[in-house]
Amino acid sequence: MEVYTSDSSDTDSREQKTLDYSRMNLQEISLEDDLYSETKQRLKSQKDIEILLLNHNRLKYLPATIKTFVNLRTLDLSQNCLTELPEAIAQLPFLVTLVAKNNQLTNQSLPKSFNALKSQQSPLKELNLSGNLLTHFPEQVIELKQLKYLYIGGNQITAISKDIWKMQSLQVLSMGGNLITEVPESVGLLSQLQALVLCDNLIENLPTSIARLKMLKSLLLHKNRLKHLPRDIVALKNLAELSLRDNPLVVRFVQDMALNPPTLMELAARIVKTTGVEVQPGDVPQTTLEYLKCANCCVNPNCKGVFFDNRVEHIKFVDFCGKYRVPLLQYLCSSKCIEHEEDPRRQSSSNASGYMLRKVLLG
Repeated sequence: MEVYTSDSSDTDSREQKTLDYSRMNLQEISLEDDLYSETKQRLKSQKDIEILLLNHNRLKYLPATIKTFVNLRTLDLSQNCLTELPEAIAQLPFLVTLVAKNNQLTNQSLPKSFNALKSQQSPLKELNLSGNLLTHFPEQVIELKQLKYLYIGGNQITAISKDIWKMQSLQVLSMGGNLITEVPESVGLLSQLQALVLCDNLIENLPTSIARLKMLKSLLLHKNRLKHLPRDIVALKNLAELSLRDNPLVVRFVQDMALNPPTLMELAARIVKTTGVEVQPGDVPQTTLEYLKCANCCVNPNCKGVFFDNRVEHIKFVDFCGKYRVPLLQYLCSSKCIEHEEDPRRQSSSNASGYMLRKVLLG
């Protein structure tokens, strides 16, 4: 997946404005002691700090006095034991990046609102709550009108909010590793979205509205239950990364498809249908007449054969965005009907085609 970086990461005086307490084995009581020790206060004033790093510690809570860092722009709380984010975080007027991944946060332990400052909209542009204990989509993030990057993967979320269309600034939506079963149509209204990560979920179908995401560059869908893709997905002309591995539609391609020998009943019925033998009521049992009516024509245009219960499942690759090919399932009456013709235009670029094909299937 492409690397997307928030706007807050570019600064010439990053080190001068950073207070780094990461990997210091801090606990909840030592945090407050350290922040307000005379030694630290002589080094830097709280009002001078724009980046506060508290990641990789043993913190269980944050003191409410964290709101005294009035110019804080980046707060990293990842890899701790936090069970609650204080409302004071929502009162930081310039906070742009909040990283609280890999903690023990639940939906109830998040701030009730990220817009605690009634005089202005929250400036938050990046929010990372991945690897916590969320069971449903945190509705309070919907009000973050300037949010560009939302990471809430590795939780236990079962559904995407239908109101997500209100987040019109969103460029990255990462929700992999959850329990999502369906994607709402409203996702297609995120006009600025560039990356959609829905891997490792329980999704069986994608809405046709996905085709409206004209800015989309990366679509990660591996490890789901997808059996097919919406036809309109070919409209995504900017898509540069599509991951489909470990889905039924790919497994059918990767695994050898066993063909069980047809029954004598099917062999006889095929001969009757292909030779045009007329069968009248009374010639054969009524059940046989009904069986003959269930014939399916082979999709190979050069074959006039039919099949009943026994068929060959074959994957045909269709050009997608002029960049790579996606697998579509078709049914044939015999393995002899599989077409192996190669487009002459592709012969000179077989290596490139092979690479792009692997990229689609294997991600």
